[in-house]
Amino acid sequence: MLGMLSNPAAAALFGDDEARAAILELRQRVDVLRLDQEQRASAQQDQLRRLIDENIQLRRSLIDLQTQIDNLRTDNARLIGRDEVSARALVDAQRQYKEALAALEERVRALEPERVSVDGREFLAERAERRDFETGLGLFRKGDFQGAQNAFAEFIKRYPSSGYAPSAFFWLGNAQYATQDYKEAIENFRILLSQSQDHARAPEAVLAIANCQVELKDTKGARKTLEELIKAYPKSDAAATAKQRLPRLKDTAPAVSSTQGNSKK
Repeated sequence: MLGMLSNPAAAALFGDDEARAAILELRQRVDVLRLDQEQRASAQQDQLRRLIDENIQLRRSLIDLQTQIDNLRTDNARLIGRDEVSARALVDAQRQYKEALAALEERVRALEPERVSVDGREFLAERAERRDFETGLGLFRKGDFQGAQNAFAEFIKRYPSSGYAPSAFFWLGNAQYATQDYKEAIENFRILLSQSQDHARAPEAVLAIANCQVELKDTKGARKTLEELIKAYPKSDAAATAKQRLPRLKDTAPAVSSTQGNSKK
C-alpha cells in the first residue's frame, strides 16, 4: 500500500482514518487469499500424489514392456530370417516403449517449476502459472481490457503468493482504469504498493492512482499523490511526469487525465 512507503512524505498519503480502514480491509483480503491458496495447495498436493501413483504404475508397465522387448529380442534372434512377424512386433514394442517414456518425462517436466524474470525480478513459477499470467497480459495488449481484468483477477485468486502477484495487481489496476472502474483500480494499485513498494512498477502505480483521482474529481488528492510520488521516487520517469503535470493540475483537473500515466508495454 502507498501508505507503507518508507519516507515520511510517502506515509502522509494514508495518515487518516480512511487509510487505516483501507489497510485493515486489505489485510483481510490478503488473509482470505492466503487461505484460498492453502486450500488450492492442498488440492494440488492430492493431485500430485495421484499423479505420482499413476507414474509408479506407468513405470511398472514400462518394466513389463521392457521385459517383453527382451523376450522378443531373444525370440527374434532364433527366428531371424524366418519369422518377420516377430521382427515387426519388436519394432512396435520399441516404439511403444519410447512413446510411453517420452510421455512420462513430459508429465514430470510439467510438475517442475521454472525460473522466470518479470519486471526485474526472478522467481520460480509453475508452467500453468506463467501461462495464466501471460494470457492476461496478452488480452491487455490486444485492448481486451475487460477480458484482461477477468484474467488477472482470477490469477490473483488462484496464485495469491505468486512472484507474479505484484505485477498482476499492476495490470489489473490498469485494466480497471481502462474500463473506468477507478475506485477498484486505486485499491489494486495500493495493494501492489503494500506488497512491494520497491517494485519496478511502483512509481507507475502511484502515478496511476493520481490519474484515477483526477477522473474521480479528487483534484486535491491527485495533487497530493503527485507530490508524494516526486518525493518517494524522485529519479523515476513517473516522477518526471508528475512534475510536468502538477502545474497543469493547479489550473485545471482534466489536464492530468488527458494522457494515461499507466504503462502498457
